[in-house]
Amino acid sequence: MLSRPRRNRSSAAVRNLVRETELTAGHLVQPLFLLPQADARLPVVSLPGTFRMGIEEVLREIEDCLKVGVYSYMMFPAVPEEHKDKTGTYATAEENFYLHAARAIKERFPEVCLISDVALDPYSTDGHDGVVIDGEIHNDETLKLLDAMSVAQAQAGFDVIGPSDMMDGRVGSIRRALDQEGYTGTGIMAYTAKYASAFYGPFRDALDSAPRQLQDVPSDKKTYQMDPANVREALREAALDVAEGADYLMVKPALNYLDIIYRLHEAHPLPIAAYHVSGECAMLLAAAERGWLDYEQAATEALLSIRRAGADVIITYFAKDFARWNV
Repeated sequence: MLSRPRRNRSSAAVRNLVRETELTAGHLVQPLFLLPQADARLPVVSLPGTFRMGIEEVLREIEDCLKVGVYSYMMFPAVPEEHKDKTGTYATAEENFYLHAARAIKERFPEVCLISDVALDPYSTDGHDGVVIDGEIHNDETLKLLDAMSVAQAQAGFDVIGPSDMMDGRVGSIRRALDQEGYTGTGIMAYTAKYASAFYGPFRDALDSAPRQLQDVPSDKKTYQMDPANVREALREAALDVAEGADYLMVKPALNYLDIIYRLHEAHPLPIAAYHVSGECAMLLAAAERGWLDYEQAATEALLSIRRAGADVIITYFAKDFARWNV
């Protein structure tokens, strides 16, 4: 035989020479769940190793993450019921603990990249990402609220705005609102292809943000999140987000949608982000707890597959652990 591929696998040193895909902590974003109580630290039972934290605990967590090389964070608020209403007015309130936390983080750690969440569901009594009027999600009425939320977050110090709502036209509307207020340097990470997935359960447990079972109100998000069966629709969404001024295109979830990550990577020059969602991580953790999988090896392989598919940015609950394994 003239050609023997095994020659390029003969030792760790040789394998390192020919490795095609590199994955480092710099590619990863650590999600953070924020509570209003400053010193709170409550476990997310359905996602072992993840906690809902107050700002003092969040600051300690970021300090620990920085020591192993994680510099990017996406923060989500667990909003108490008494602050919720039909239109999410607390999202832009002066006393909003989420906005105060962003200011505290950027004051303590100006070097980090802090990514926001823009959607009504954490603040809405309906649990939907858009305004519910007469049993329907009203797209254009929602855009005004998302614009105000985005400007408030930029003022608080978020580096990148993350509209997760999947309303039509929201990227362009937010870009115009930010520019009009002078936040031309604030980026937008568009949730471009956010699928109506079964893998969001632990995340919704963490934030208590599942759609409410109310009369005449949809009990799921299928009128705005994407059908898992569709590929071309993702390409259409991506083209719209690029035209509207997005700085990143995100696919969510990641592992079940590696083909979508690849298609967007091939079609567009913008950085591609992928959200390795709570259910995907929880399955692996559950198997590892039972001894069926090696956590470090399986988690690393999962993240590498997302990177290999074309993701430049990976949002994952394994970010800190991966970085620690590779210090």
